[in-house]
Amino acid sequence: MAPRLFIDRPEGALSGMPKLIALVFALSMLSIGAAQGQDESLAERYQLGAGDVISIRVFGEEDLSIERIRLSDAATVAFPLLGEVTALGRTPLELEAVIRDRLSGDYLINPRVTVNVLEYRQFYVNGAVSSPGGYAFEPGMTVRRAIALAGGTTDRASRRNMHVISEDDPEGEERQVSMDDPLDPGDILTIEESFF
Repeated sequence: MAPRLFIDRPEGALSGMPKLIALVFALSMLSIGAAQGQDESLAERYQLGAGDVISIRVFGEEDLSIERIRLSDAATVAFPLLGEVTALGRTPLELEAVIRDRLSGDYLINPRVTVNVLEYRQFYVNGAVSSPGGYAFEPGMTVRRAIALAGGTTDRASRRNMHVISEDDPEGEERQVSMDDPLDPGDILTIEESFF
């Protein structure tokens, strides 16, 4: 029989450990849930446009599935059996419904369709940054992260005079932003120079 090893420990020294582990686990799940909630809200409100890369899956129908396609300038998809399908201005869920409805009846019974955004279209950073230009959007993008991607601000950059023109604003009006404001795909962020 193998000898037993006894460790002398103060009474109750580890009694709080299960509670601590449970607390750490709960906090980590909350942070994951918050990040997923942000991504889900973007997926629900995100309107597709030219330059987005999407996948379209019709379950059980590999011939009708598209693994990867970049939306054309008109934001349309050449879809098997259906021809051109317009994605412009539709959310992924709306595009799913359009494809599902058009496939139902004549082609398939109760098709299951999913549309996923694989790559979002670019946003743009202009003005007093080291490397102005277009950058790949990622969910959770903020003004601060965009400036970092653009190589940081120049010595003359203003921290107070930053504005965004949203792609979906028909008037193209500038709105003032701060460092932690969110950005969307297609946004144009401009960092003005400070004269003081």
